[in-house]
Amino acid sequence: MNYSSTFIPTLREVPADAVIASHRLMFRAGMIRKLANGLFAYLPLGLRSFRKVEQIAREEMDAIGALEIKPTVVLPGEIWKESGRWDAMGEGMLRARNRLDNDFVISPTAEEAFTAIVRDELSSYRQLPLVLYQINTKYRDEIRPRYGVMRGREFVMKDAYSYNAGDESLDESYQAMGRAYRKIFKRCGLSVIPVKADSGAMGGSGSEEFMVESEIGDNTLILCRGTGSTNCDYAANVEKAGCAPDSAAQPSLEAAKAAAADTPPYEKIDTPNVTTIDELCAFLSATPQRFIKTLIYRAVNVELDLSAAPGCKGLERKKPADGAKGGVEMYGEAFFAVAIRGDLDVNEAKLAALVKAGEVSLAADADVVRLTGAPVGFAGPVGLAGLPLIVDHTVTGMNDAVTGALAKDLHYRHVAYGRDFSGWMTGDLRTVRSGDRCSLCGGELYEKKGNELGHIFKLGYKYTRSMNVSYLDENGKATIPTMGSYGIGIDRALASVIEEHHDEAGIVWPASVAPYHVIIVPIKYEGDVKAASDRLAAELEKAGLEVLLDDRNERPGVKFNDADLIGIPWRVVVGGKGLSQPKAQVEIKHRSEKENRLVELETAAVELAQKVRDEIAALNS
Repeated sequence: MNYSSTFIPTLREVPADAVIASHRLMFRAGMIRKLANGLFAYLPLGLRSFRKVEQIAREEMDAIGALEIKPTVVLPGEIWKESGRWDAMGEGMLRARNRLDNDFVISPTAEEAFTAIVRDELSSYRQLPLVLYQINTKYRDEIRPRYGVMRGREFVMKDAYSYNAGDESLDESYQAMGRAYRKIFKRCGLSVIPVKADSGAMGGSGSEEFMVESEIGDNTLILCRGTGSTNCDYAANVEKAGCAPDSAAQPSLEAAKAAAADTPPYEKIDTPNVTTIDELCAFLSATPQRFIKTLIYRAVNVELDLSAAPGCKGLERKKPADGAKGGVEMYGEAFFAVAIRGDLDVNEAKLAALVKAGEVSLAADADVVRLTGAPVGFAGPVGLAGLPLIVDHTVTGMNDAVTGALAKDLHYRHVAYGRDFSGWMTGDLRTVRSGDRCSLCGGELYEKKGNELGHIFKLGYKYTRSMNVSYLDENGKATIPTMGSYGIGIDRALASVIEEHHDEAGIVWPASVAPYHVIIVPIKYEGDVKAASDRLAAELEKAGLEVLLDDRNERPGVKFNDADLIGIPWRVVVGGKGLSQPKAQVEIKHRSEKENRLVELETAAVELAQKVRDEIAALNS
């Protein structure tokens, strides 16, 4: 391809809103252009690399027996009402109505679409396991799209879904997909960190994310340093991360009551104008580990049965939207109190998972006052009625604590779990942080920032049950299949390659996803230089390489700068001086190297072809 025949509008200036390397360089290298906030068009150079990432994903899916299909991007709202996510997905899902007033969804994910297709065709256990995938456009109405294609509103994902006859088969599909993901990212030249993760709105049990380290990452990763010579591989998203308990074991309710025997009865203490943990610590000259803080949370779209929960008797459980058959019943809104040790933070993802809610957030001040009968800052577990109390595991071992007394300027001291209060539920709700101890080896945990590139889920029966999918097993009995969901963001993977592979001059592409393998830069594209450049380009293309020939009438410095900016792995400089040697020579240089190297024109194509093949083979190994 001649440079003058393609469309590569490079820029010298950095766009004002581009704050990360991939965003800056994709604009400057003429790979993308912005149409609207969160909406980007790929130009020819960018689309070539995009298609290569896409093809790598396709090849690895095909290699494990996944079958590609292409559902529509616009999906009927009825199937989302069946699954219960018409309401649960919230405002991030773009809804539309056609001229017949029918509801539609611009696909943010595809569990419903694939399950609807499989439901109509699945009849026998002999058809399972069935693994289908697509590489298709998605739309999520992000509140703050940023960082270019790293977090856009419209994007392309590789989605795969497995339908399995039982947990053992599901685990086989899940493990095969995990291995395929590792190959995909390695072939793209990406260094990923697999971490345990929260399933969020997708539902399900087992879940693993594939992260890349990033200073601007949306995710916080919790990793283990190990102990001594131990190399511990514990890694989790902070939303899912657990840690070793501060005490040897979480006591039972009976054990907690026994442990409180030597603790004096709780009593009120005056704490005028004290509302925060820090103020309370200063007032009582105590550490926050002695306090139990009680927070009130609002949860929406709660699937957990609350019929026997305190204060929830009158809550109405909503039927599925429009009465859709097989849909999930849920409470539109419910409130919970959470008791946790004073120095810790509640992990809202863990709380949402525990109560099976679409979303949780701190309750508004007015709701706190209404539900506790006390001003904000004075809630406590003792005597709290009217809403379910969830007790974090860190509180179950506390038997001489300070808590809010449900009255202005009052707290209790000598409060003991098991004796003075107990929870409707207990669970691990703490946010793990640097310095906590690893639950596997006892080593110190630390944090890194990262971006998610891929996510695999064991969904179980969440969608197949709600959408009435069944097959006949070996005994002719109707059985519901279990399900897995597996996604990779193609745009985000491409941007992450640039984040990992760039320098001050521009992109440094791995050969597997570079838009071209070789760029030929004639010093002046005329005469013998033109003839030699054309000959070399033809030889390289015959050898199977993709070549960009810079035939522009530009100064050499401009051509060199553009070659570095767009990051083609191998550069060949053809000039009259080299061609005038007894044996004509050209200069070759890898994008990551500083110095050029002279090679004979006669052998340049063979050498370059071998080097490109070797690099791609190393990535594919």
